[in-house]
Amino acid sequence: DHFSLEELVASELAARQGIDSTPSIEVENYLRVLAAGLERVRAGVLAGRPIHVNSGYRCAALNAAVGGAANSAHVLGLAADIVCPGFGSPLDVCRAIAASGVPTDQIIHEFGAWCHVAFAALGAVPRGEFLTIRHGTGYQAGLLSVA
Repeated sequence: DHFSLEELVASELAARQGIDSTPSIEVENYLRVLAAGLERVRAGVLAGRPIHVNSGYRCAALNAAVGGAANSAHVLGLAADIVCPGFGSPLDVCRAIAASGVPTDQIIHEFGAWCHVAFAALGAVPRGEFLTIRHGTGYQAGLLSVA
């Protein structure tokens, strides 16, 4: 109800650099999984508070342009970087989703600035992985403060 294809594929960087980030039919199907997961998070975890999607689907060229990991779930359309200022800090959002029981593949508290949330593809078992990245590319286990 609250997430559109346009929102999940929007990218100012792609527009500025002329990168065609049109998703394939397969990716569109994964974006439906992502939207359903985000809807579940919004309704059940964040008490209906609006979620702002900073980054959703990224084609390989866009993912490379932003310095994303080659195996990023963003490339599949299964991840979004989100904030919900009406709920709390990105760490608060990460921890609330992790504690909710909503099945996620990955939750990453990234740079203290946003919550990366990824969902498993249909038929796949979610890993339930919780990580923090403070700077660079080194991930730490758990959802930790970056201060």
